[in-house]
Amino acid sequence: MIRKLIPVLLALIGLGIGSAAGLFLRPAGEEPAAASPEAAAHGETAGAEPAHAEAETPPEYVKMNNQFVIPVLEGGRVASMVIVSLSLEVATGSSEQVYSREPKLRDALLQVLFDHANAGGFRGSFTDGSNLILLRKALLEKARSVIGEVVQDVLISDIARQDS
Repeated sequence: MIRKLIPVLLALIGLGIGSAAGLFLRPAGEEPAAASPEAAAHGETAGAEPAHAEAETPPEYVKMNNQFVIPVLEGGRVASMVIVSLSLEVATGSSEQVYSREPKLRDALLQVLFDHANAGGFRGSFTDGSNLILLRKALLEKARSVIGEVVQDVLISDIARQDS
């Protein structure tokens, strides 16, 4: 009998501790808002502004359909292959513009990646923060030259190097 009560007691204790921590760690001056039935039906709380009053719309993220494969050459032969997956942060509503120009965009981004590889960017500790910042900056400049200012950032979602 006690074996069946222990998990229930542990769950109740955990729930109590979690609730107390939530109340204790709540930012100062923030009180739980009681919502009216009408506001609750629209997803609003008392004292909160309507959701449509936001000044800034969130960006969209466009994942490039295929990965980029970049050979790293040493002494005229392929020493390793780097595989990169990219996504673009774009202004809301402009993802179709990215997809319509994707072949030209892929070509331009691939050229940047080849240049980075030829400059030694994928040798050694290629995932170093400063190294990736330079790569992102170059990719962003090239993406903006192809698509325009709707591109806000270039995100490197995956990167791997396979040495041969």
